[in-house]
Amino acid sequence: MIELQDIPELHDPVMILAFEGWNDAGEAATATILHLAQEWEADTVAAVDPEDYYDFQVTRPFVLGRPGERRIDWRTTRILIASPEELDRDVVLVHGIEPSFRWRTFADEIVGMAQALGVRTVIAVGALLADVPHSRPIPVTATSDDERTVHRHDLEAATYEGPTGIVGVLAEAARLEGMSSISLWAGIPHYAGHVPSPKATFAIVRALESLLDVELPHADLEVDGQAWELGVNEAAETDDDIREYVAQLEHATDTAELPEASGEAIAKEFERYLRRRPEGPGRS
Repeated sequence: MIELQDIPELHDPVMILAFEGWNDAGEAATATILHLAQEWEADTVAAVDPEDYYDFQVTRPFVLGRPGERRIDWRTTRILIASPEELDRDVVLVHGIEPSFRWRTFADEIVGMAQALGVRTVIAVGALLADVPHSRPIPVTATSDDERTVHRHDLEAATYEGPTGIVGVLAEAARLEGMSSISLWAGIPHYAGHVPSPKATFAIVRALESLLDVELPHADLEVDGQAWELGVNEAAETDDDIREYVAQLEHATDTAELPEASGEAIAKEFERYLRRRPEGPGRS
């Protein structure tokens, strides 16, 4: 179980979580958590026991440190708490790795910890590979399964049916415990999804700004996103097929009222993306 010790009472905390692997195309979702943790100087307050949920042949530990001070770092899911000045509430950040097994127990543990901290809203962040152009704004869709949450935050009702990742499991677990549960998904150009995408991370941060009704720290995300776009431009120019394909995506985006940016279109891309992935939990 997650042990929470010496943590002061939090003020109307919101939980934001993201997981490496299947739910994290272009590392955009977990980079959002790391960005906020750094900018808000968040403190790590707890960690999940990795022995219970991870296959170490898949999620291998790291050896760290100088000679004579070397140690094993067991990669796992960590919980951080921040009290940002710009928000009139505390934030619980969860940065993790999709579990290899015991998903329901894992979800119960995370949601139980959220309840103990007084969390009433959970925002699950993910990123998927989609047929969208890198040269246009990265689409981010915000959905919820709860009708009251949909109306309160002017979200889209979740309609996706099919395989899901740990963020989907956690979103439902939070909703079943009476919390407002929101899912944010960014669409990453599938031809550029093999490298980190700061442009997508920036888009997710902007979406969080809208949900939380506050301006969040951007640091170098916008500049890094522009550099990423230039890098993808250069790579696309060396491949005639990709260059032609990008032009087709740009034309579709510019002439059809941004269909790729709609929640329905991203949901369809999500379905195609999931069908292309290997079956079974814990794949990354």
